[in-house]
Amino acid sequence: VVKSNRSGSSYHSYIKRVRIGAWRRKALANFQVGKTTMGMGWKAVNDAKPYLAMVLLQVGFAGMYIIAVASLKRGMSHFVLVVYRNLVATAVMAPFALYFERGVRPKMTITIFIKIMGLALLEPVLDQNLYYMGANLTSAGFATALVNILPAVTFVLALILRMEKVRLRSLHSQAKIAGTVLTVAGAVLMVLYHGPVVQFPWTKGQHHAGGAATAADGAAWLKGTIMTVAACVAWSCFFILQSSTLRDYPAELSLTVLICGVGSVMSTAVAVVAERANTHAWVIGFDTRLFTVVYGGIVCSGVAYYVQGVVSRQRGPVFVTAFNPLCMIVTAVMGSIILKEAITLGRYVLYCCWHFQIDEYVHALVQRTNGNISSLFSSVFSVIGAVIIVVGLYFLIWGKSKDGISQVSDVSVKGAGEL
Repeated sequence: VVKSNRSGSSYHSYIKRVRIGAWRRKALANFQVGKTTMGMGWKAVNDAKPYLAMVLLQVGFAGMYIIAVASLKRGMSHFVLVVYRNLVATAVMAPFALYFERGVRPKMTITIFIKIMGLALLEPVLDQNLYYMGANLTSAGFATALVNILPAVTFVLALILRMEKVRLRSLHSQAKIAGTVLTVAGAVLMVLYHGPVVQFPWTKGQHHAGGAATAADGAAWLKGTIMTVAACVAWSCFFILQSSTLRDYPAELSLTVLICGVGSVMSTAVAVVAERANTHAWVIGFDTRLFTVVYGGIVCSGVAYYVQGVVSRQRGPVFVTAFNPLCMIVTAVMGSIILKEAITLGRYVLYCCWHFQIDEYVHALVQRTNGNISSLFSSVFSVIGAVIIVVGLYFLIWGKSKDGISQVSDVSVKGAGEL
């Protein structure tokens, strides 16, 4: 009996150990599956960071365009705006650069400093001043529509400097080329065809007369267009040079502070000469002008330069500029609400197509054409332009998303984590 009891006890112990072992193996397997799933989830989040960052940045740029044009139309000097904007960016970003990059900041060389001076000249001095002058002579919506040539100019410059790889037999490269061409073509159609003004409840009978007068002045409109195009070229060169500088000076925060600091010195010299007869232009009160300076300095100079630098080192300068058409949509809608600017049928088409609200566009189209075949035909061209911009943007982003992430140093990986 004793032997039988011992034998039964051993059997039960064996069964218990088997069950515990099976439970442990199952728990370990579930843990591995969960770990793998979590890893895939974090990977998806990290992959989505550049896209989310650039979309939010375009919303920030749209807000800046709106409040800047509002301040300029109230008499603020764009030369003074550029000076104060870069001073604010330098003051805000300097503490972060000193703290977070105190041990990884590379040594400054003559070559790097010359590049920084070039960056300060291209963006804070040339691009910002030319864009503000162009937007003031035209409108916020028109200026942001014309900025859609930025991806194409950047793509061409990157190809010339061999910073962008293109294989004509590769589907992804073909998508990038097609997306660039389509985006520019759509922007040209949107710019050339304005169409009738679309009335909204908040804009009916309230459009600024000054805006209509400016639009009617062909010489001023042409001058503003040329200035905006020149600003786009300067901005494209800035992205290319920024990407090149970060290879030798991989410290995004410090580079941002240096660009804004040197840019504020250069723009101060320009503003002193330009506003020498108007010393009152340097005085700003607690109104929209102060808000424009603070917002532009923090969001569109400080944060923007840093985010663009991090994303540019991961995805390249073309990827950074590919999201500009989003800014046009946000600016057109915000400009209509805040500045009471007219939204022409062409821009309204783009807004509707982007949000897939085709029924709203059809309703507006029927109201505006009144059965007129020629007007309907012209409106169809505006539809094509709107769709082309959206499709071109998707093509370009898809082509860039299939590119391998640039082979960079461990500092680049650190920058990606910070983003």
